[in-house]
Amino acid sequence: MIEERGDKALGDDAKVHKAGGFLGSLKDALLAAGRDEMPSSPARMAAQSIAVQVIKPAAAKPAAAVSAAATGEVNAAAPAALSPSAEEAARLARTAPVMRAAEKAPPPIPDRDSVPTTRVVRGETPKALQPAAPDRTQLVRGKKAIERGAFAQDPVVGFLVVVGGPGLGAFRPVFEGNNTIGRTSANRVPLDFGDEAISAEAQAYIRYDSNDRSFLFVPNLAKTNVVSVNDKRPTGAVELKPMDVITLGRTQVAFVAFCGTEFDWSEIAEA
Repeated sequence: MIEERGDKALGDDAKVHKAGGFLGSLKDALLAAGRDEMPSSPARMAAQSIAVQVIKPAAAKPAAAVSAAATGEVNAAAPAALSPSAEEAARLARTAPVMRAAEKAPPPIPDRDSVPTTRVVRGETPKALQPAAPDRTQLVRGKKAIERGAFAQDPVVGFLVVVGGPGLGAFRPVFEGNNTIGRTSANRVPLDFGDEAISAEAQAYIRYDSNDRSFLFVPNLAKTNVVSVNDKRPTGAVELKPMDVITLGRTQVAFVAFCGTEFDWSEIAEA
């Protein structure tokens, strides 16, 4: 009986080693360990020891190799490729935790010196960037003396306002002394609004005398163009009154006096 059991155990051991390579495949070891033998059977003990030896290196194998061994799809022609040596198993066991930790680790924080930053400059703003100070109106308190020096130009004593013809609504100033009236800008009072019926130069004159503060209208009798004052054709000098209407060619102008009996520029000069 003992010999039969010994022969049977030897037969079991032979079956376990029959696959060749690294102590047979994992499938054969598991089948050998799962047989219905007595607990004290030498064959069962040998099978358990072989299974432990096979399972330990298999734990260090890559996931694809372990999966293939567990399903029984191991290629018998290349057992060495799926069964790493003890040194490879130890190396994989050392590097696997490091690789897993590296995969879970957060991305490295870049060095502050390598990241471009915008500098905030505190202090005085350059004058070129400072806003221009707004112009302020100076407040004058109390009565200030008004300076009156020399005239910047010939003082205005009246106006001719166009009330009919080209240039309606426009005006021309009349100055102290003798004023020529004509179509071009060469005249002191130019009526240059496009009326070709007005003589180019000195068709008439307006004169202001500051001594008696009076205005005179003098037609230029050398011109063939006829002029009139309030629809009357003068043959000599006539006195102009405020709002008199003068007709020259196809243009009518109204006279507006600024100086006269109530005011003259000489009053300011004397003061």
